[in-house]
Amino acid sequence: LHIPDGFLSPGVAAAAGLAAIAAVAYALRVANVELDESRVPLLGVVAAFVFATQMLNFPVAGGTSGHLLGATLAAVLLGPWLACLVLAVVLVVQCFAFADGGVSALGANVVNMGVVGALAAGYLIVGAQKLLPRTRTAFLATVGVVSWLAVMVGAAATSIQLAISGTIPLDTVLPAMLGVHGLIGIGEAIITVAAVSAVLAARPDLVALAPKELSTPPPLVGPPQP
Repeated sequence: LHIPDGFLSPGVAAAAGLAAIAAVAYALRVANVELDESRVPLLGVVAAFVFATQMLNFPVAGGTSGHLLGATLAAVLLGPWLACLVLAVVLVVQCFAFADGGVSALGANVVNMGVVGALAAGYLIVGAQKLLPRTRTAFLATVGVVSWLAVMVGAAATSIQLAISGTIPLDTVLPAMLGVHGLIGIGEAIITVAAVSAVLAARPDLVALAPKELSTPPPLVGPPQP
């Protein structure tokens, strides 16, 4: 999903850059309200995990690449806007330190993975909870489905930007991107569900988007009194 330099037209790159700046600015405002010292370590752990998974790239037709996204996991653990901020920071570091994704396409990459990926995943999960039973099984199933969808939506957004820029025809890049990312999305769903399930079992209070019925730790049971 990392678009390199020269693949987007100046207009598409500029529009995506403005959208990314606006989204990150609002995410920073949310962080000032929601982020406290107790959640900073989790923020760092999630950022490190997303960074590591996104560095594993698979070549895709048309000069693009595919990789695990990590946006849904970040959204589930941190909430949509903090996840958007984490994805943006990761993408900036990848761009300038590892040349993964072009500088001129940085805004588009933030939009495709941070804005579209994390925000769509977060709000889809929140919306699904209003319709589905508030059980562990339903929650994890929702996380799995949304993980797959987030990858597909990000791949579709990337394809559309490339097509609008005149780089690759949509009927060429879209099937290639969706075909590869459909498989990658399955892997992403499995990894995300496994990670969320483990955190729910150990520290349910760290799962920001879990229903209250699941996020409240069970009461401690002390030894029987004589």
